[in-house]
Amino acid sequence: MSHADSGINLDAEPSGEGCVECLKAGGWWLHLRRCAQCGHIGCCDSSPSQHASKHFHETGHPVIANFEPDDPWFYDFRTRRAYDGPELRPPHYHPLDQPTPGPQGKVPRNWEDLLH
Repeated sequence: MSHADSGINLDAEPSGEGCVECLKAGGWWLHLRRCAQCGHIGCCDSSPSQHASKHFHETGHPVIANFEPDDPWFYDFRTRRAYDGPELRPPHYHPLDQPTPGPQGKVPRNWEDLLH
């Protein structure tokens, strides 16, 4: 199976440094995920809005990569399995000065109570 058949596009660039939808709406996230097919950056399933999973359901793009530093992995929504994958186009994670959760100034004090 080629990378294209697997839902991975090695040339796709990340859509930004944070969750596209959260940034637009003024929201926040716990961790970030990158669509391995188009580069969309969305928030993880523990985040209040779960935009990475919503992106999969809306587009059918089946594979995400972690967009956090020092923890490379891929996840296939079809098989519900994590695995080691190929190296995607940089950057491979959000800026190191970006806090987790983020973005800075948008995370409520009771953020831990709001996780899924």
